[in-house]
Formats: sequence, C-alpha cells, structure tokens
Amino acid sequence: MILIGIAVVIIAIITGLILSGPITAILIACLGLVLIAGFSYYTDKRYKALARLNIYLDKVLAGDDMPSILDQEEGELSILKTNIYKATTTLNHQKELLAEDKLRMANAIADISHQLKTPLTSMMVMNDLLKTEEDADKRKEFLNTQSTQLDRMNWLIQTLLKLSKLDAGTIELKSESILDKDLILEALKTFDIQMDLRGISNIVNTIGTSFKCDKNWTIEAIQNIIKNCIEHMESGGTLTISSEDTNIYNQIIIADMGCGIAKEDLPHIFERFYKGKNAIKDSVGIGLALAKSIIISQHGDILVESQEGIGTKFFIRFYKTLI
Repeated sequence: MILIGIAVVIIAIITGLILSGPITAILIACLGLVLIAGFSYYTDKRYKALARLNIYLDKVLAGDDMPSILDQEEGELSILKTNIYKATTTLNHQKELLAEDKLRMANAIADISHQLKTPLTSMMVMNDLLKTEEDADKRKEFLNTQSTQLDRMNWLIQTLLKLSKLDAGTIELKSESILDKDLILEALKTFDIQMDLRGISNIVNTIGTSFKCDKNWTIEAIQNIIKNCIEHMESGGTLTISSEDTNIYNQIIIADMGCGIAKEDLPHIFERFYKGKNAIKDSVGIGLALAKSIIISQHGDILVESQEGIGTKFFIRFYKTLI
C-alpha cells in the first residue's frame, strides 16, 4: 500500500509539474509525504496492537494468567480487544467451574466408596462366619445383619442414582396442580408404623392451597425431610406439618421437637455427605441433599430454621413466578 501510495504521489507530482508548474508539484509532494507518513504510522500502530493480541492469545492458550488488554480507545480494534477479552474471561471462568466440578466429583466418589465400603466389609465378614457357623440362631442373626446392610446399600445406590439423574437433567419433572393435604398425607403414609412404634404424633394443618409440582418427586422430597425430623426426635414427640400461601410463594412447613441443628452446621446441612455434630450414627448425609435438588429443579427452595434443644423447621417453597 505504501509503494502504491508513493507511485501515485510521483505520478501526481509529474502531472502537476507539467500542467501547473513547480509550485504545484512541491505542494503535491508535501501533501503526499504527509499522507504516506500518516498512513505508515497508523498501519505500524495497528500491526503492533495485533501482535500484542497474538501474544495475549498465545498466553491464554498456554494456560498462563491473562493480562488485561482493555483500553479506553475507540474504533474497530478496540471493540475486537474487548470482545476477545470477554471471550477469554468466559472461557477461563468455565475452566475454573470444570476444575471445581472435577474436585467435587472426586470427593463424591471418595465419599460413595467410603459409604459402600462399610456395609460391604460387614457383609463379607458375616459371609465368612456363615461358612463355619453351625448354630441356627447365630446363622439367622448373621443373615438378618446381611439383609440390613443390603437394604442400606440399595437405598444409598438408588438415592445416588436419583441425584445423578437430577444433576444431568435427564429427569423430566411434570408440573401438575396438587392439593397441600394430598401431598402431606401421602408423604406421611410411609412413616405411620415407625411413628406408632416410637409414640410420635403428627399434626397436619392445611389451608387447601394447590402446589404446581411433580407429585411423586415432591412427595419424595417431603419424605426425606420428615425422615430427618423423625430420626432426631425423642419418643413421644410431635411432628407438625402445615401449609401457607403468600403473594410470592406457597409453602409447606415441617416442624419437629427434636435436638435441633447446631448453628455452625446450618449452612451445610443440604450439602452431600455432610454430617453435623447431632447426626445419627448411621446417617449418610444425602437425604436432605436429594430433597433440595428435587425442589430446586422445580424452581423452588428449601429453607431451615433451628435451635438446639428446641427443634427445627423446614420451609419447602414453590415460587409463583421465577426468581
């Protein structure tokens, strides 16, 4: 481009010299030199900026820390810089999320292995004892122990599969209108015998409001919370379940008279495999995590309030508009 510009200026000088004399030729020469110099300066500046962009992209691809390339200039190159910076920042953020996901997956696999190892080891020991035990009562006791451990492993595996499906988004949750009373009574059915044996009573106060949710999955979420409440209550306690309707959301409130949750444990009780200081001996720590995942997948939320020695309240909320 510079050579073409020089050639055009030379032709213009010669033409001006022939047609208008030396003064015109000199003016054309000066103007041509100024234009060529200006073009050369800005071209060089643009190439240097592109070279800096290339170096920046090389550093990004190499995984180095990203230097800032933003400036306050205007123009197409500045817009390109901004867009490249946005793209690389987004990619870097995605990279950090993937690293966090890998860490969480590694921790989850370690936790699952630990949870499965305990009942599996117990069953292997029981199996070895069964080979040599001749006493019928002892053999029956060992078989009962194995049956209990198998039930625990089956529940753990099924729960983990449900969590994995929810995480992967492979479960299609239906939205149907369900009365609060139907949801609560259906969820309580599973625990009738357990509450009778422990002398735990329940009080249900509903207002006849409807919930837009997937019935089966929501009942499972409620059951996981009820199970948690019952496990932390003494015999003779009372479980209270009520419903509430507001302009923003409708909710189910589950309140127990249990030992409560320690203040330092409250922010973590919905984390997978988390067990607080008041957790029961055989607790795995995924029931509440599953309940939270189910409700969040339906654009809801679960909140909790608790005081040690007094009890705990869970609030299962379904928002009427997305927030």
